Amino acid sequence: MSAFRPHRLELSPSTSFAGAVLAVHATAAACLLATMPGVAAPALAILIVGLGAVSAWERALLRGSRAPRVIEVAGSGSAAVILANGKAIEVRPVRGIGVTRYWVALAPATVAGGAVFVTAGMLSPAQMRILRLWALWGRTPAAAWRPA
Repeated sequence: MSAFRPHRLELSPSTSFAGAVLAVHATAAACLLATMPGVAAPALAILIVGLGAVSAWERALLRGSRAPRVIEVAGSGSAAVILANGKAIEVRPVRGIGVTRYWVALAPATVAGGAVFVTAGMLSPAQMRILRLWALWGRTPAAAWRPA
């Protein structure tokens, strides 16, 4: 028998996730403008919208140098996110609301590294299912069927 190969899940950009990130930041900027008096409010609102644009660019559209590109799930139950710059970060699933039908939240296993939020539009349905199964049970379908 051959050794179990890790699942390689290639991420694709999600325009709907980018729109949601921008909408949340624009709403926060509008709330700031509505509640904060003075001349600093417009400057802070512009900064908040800019932060949203940068976040959407890197995390949803996957354009930054530290943007996640690939998730590799090994048969041992570990997973790593490979960034655009080639660096690999070991991740673990966020329990509770971090795993749903629509998204999977991944936290770094160590202090160094960033969290990754994978939405359903970033993976094919079959790949999203593999990621959800790993996040919920700690193994993938192929790993569950291999002999002990």
